[in-house]
Amino acid sequence: MGTASEHRSSTDENEKRGHEHGAVQVSVTEVDTGAALVSGGDGVLDLDPYEALRVRRKIDRHILPLMCILYWIQFMDKTTLGSAAILGIQQATHLTTNEYNWLGTVFYLSYLAFEFPQNLALQRFPVAKWMSINIFVWAVALSCHAACKNFAGLLVVRLVLGMCEGSITAGFMIVSAMFYTRNELTIRVGYWFLMNGTSQIVAGFLSFGVLHIKTSGFEPWQWLMVITGILTLFVSLGFWFFFPDSPTNAWFLTKEERAIAVRRLKENQTGVENKRFKKEQMIEALVDPKTWLFALFSALDNVPNSLTNQQSLIVAGFGFSVLHTTLLSCVPGLVEIITIWTGVHVSARTNSRAWVSFVYMIPNVLGPILVNVLPWTDKVGLLFGVWISGVGTTGFVIALAWISSVTAGHTKRVTTNAIMLGAYCIGNSAGPFMWKVQYKPRNRIPWIVIAVCYASCMVLVLLIRALLVAENKRRDAEPPVDDDEDVFVEIEGKRVKVDKEFLDLTDRQNRDFRYVY
Repeated sequence: MGTASEHRSSTDENEKRGHEHGAVQVSVTEVDTGAALVSGGDGVLDLDPYEALRVRRKIDRHILPLMCILYWIQFMDKTTLGSAAILGIQQATHLTTNEYNWLGTVFYLSYLAFEFPQNLALQRFPVAKWMSINIFVWAVALSCHAACKNFAGLLVVRLVLGMCEGSITAGFMIVSAMFYTRNELTIRVGYWFLMNGTSQIVAGFLSFGVLHIKTSGFEPWQWLMVITGILTLFVSLGFWFFFPDSPTNAWFLTKEERAIAVRRLKENQTGVENKRFKKEQMIEALVDPKTWLFALFSALDNVPNSLTNQQSLIVAGFGFSVLHTTLLSCVPGLVEIITIWTGVHVSARTNSRAWVSFVYMIPNVLGPILVNVLPWTDKVGLLFGVWISGVGTTGFVIALAWISSVTAGHTKRVTTNAIMLGAYCIGNSAGPFMWKVQYKPRNRIPWIVIAVCYASCMVLVLLIRALLVAENKRRDAEPPVDDDEDVFVEIEGKRVKVDKEFLDLTDRQNRDFRYVY
């Protein structure tokens, strides 16, 4: 499975139409969906850089706002539990500390259980439509939080939220890789991911606002759930009608612009997508060392993410009032926006993913140390320690774009995404159990765990970099591959030659593929 020739020779004989004079004809299901637009001379052969830039800007205008709005909404929805904690949900539903922690964990256990099925569905069905359905169900489940009276009811709705969440980040990773080059990808992933910070700010002010709603029989935390549920419902409708499934059928692009959009991706050597599940690509993803290094990074990096639901309680524990706590909860969001924005731009400009991730995780190790060693009376210092613990989110954002940039073959990419996001769930599931009653109020043990996790992540990004550098050197030293077969598919009765970049080869099969680090 080392070369493009070997890959094509493994294609089922029934799918081959001909093999003569160094040419092979394969089923259209074997190749990338973008092949018909740009191969065989029917597409735009010479890519005008000005036209390419115009099309990219048009893509930005039509898909980035929707992606940013959805990611803002979904993160705000996901963290409503943390906001509701200081609005009275624990008292109203009679939750113990352990039950509250379980509500944070069960969300990610459900996410984990449904992650691979969600990724398979994203490959099999139109991406935007499948995401829209999940967002709609998400909105209903979120609103239903307001009707819950006990732990059992909340457990059910959190399970549904976790199930639907599995389609969002995975879908965005697939869509981003469909529309953007590898360098553009890092910045665009940063744009939609930094909306997490925006949502923390909005959620803080929203929580402050609902505190002032006085209605008999309907508490502020219930209003929070209903308001965010309605907002999510509107977003699901917007996605259904306006978000494209792929550059090959994007409603806002002309046929010529679609060809340009696809040809822009040639440098990625990853194509657009392929709707056929390929078992051999899944196996390759499972035995690829970098898949598991990224997965380990994802798990360790997200154990500290339990701070999301604990942050309001921690800040309140420093002695701040409910009013001050809701307003102070906006600051971590601002920190996240600034650091992700600067981090992805520095990464794209320097083309250095590993080192930027490493540097941005240094404050993540420093923050827990400060919280552990500063005197309990130093409220400002303790707050500062909590706030800078979120700087390293930039590392995870870069990793999301990085793994998409170094993984080719659509089934392999889907499998790798599922593994990485599954590891993300494992880390998030384990995190809440650090926050035990016996550790309060200083929570020294959880903060030590957080520091160790981030320090381990710093080592992992450099290890991934070393692996990719070594593989690139190995490929540079290889003799040129004798791969002169022309590959054709039959599209609308015509025999169309397919460029190598659109054969849906994996990064291992395509020896011309070079890894970015």
